[in-house]
Amino acid sequence: MCGIVGLFLKDKALEPKLGSMLSEMLVLLTDRGPDSAGIAIYGGGQKDRAKITVQSPSPSRDFPELATDLGNKIGAKISATIKSTHAVLDVPLAKAEEARAALLELRPSLRVMGAGQSIEIYKEVGLPEAVVERFDVRSMTGTHGIGHTRMATESAVTTLG
Repeated sequence: MCGIVGLFLKDKALEPKLGSMLSEMLVLLTDRGPDSAGIAIYGGGQKDRAKITVQSPSPSRDFPELATDLGNKIGAKISATIKSTHAVLDVPLAKAEEARAALLELRPSLRVMGAGQSIEIYKEVGLPEAVVERFDVRSMTGTHGIGHTRMATESAVTTLG
């Protein structure tokens, strides 16, 4: 059993509230999926930049120098926003594919959760409320988002699906 929520905002004035609204919808589905949750938020992108969201089993090892190491490897300015077990890397759009390939070489334990000009993806094991808190989803802004809760009935409780 699982639960899926989605929200597409047509009113720009509501965009600052997207994370809060989507969070409340997701938490309401806890009974349909208490094992893990995932959220994709669309918004805040720049036309010449890409976002690559990665997940680490060991953020304290993988994240401290990640932006610097990746920037040196591909010859570009990279920034990272770290949220718990995930980091969103801001890379030049023209270097996005090169950056993805370099990530595998630099940090083989990282999992690429998503990539695009405006998407950020977060997912983790735990109650939906805990996942929302862990990634500060309520403060996120954007144009639209989707969320998923999961109850593992035939498989292990992981973020692998």
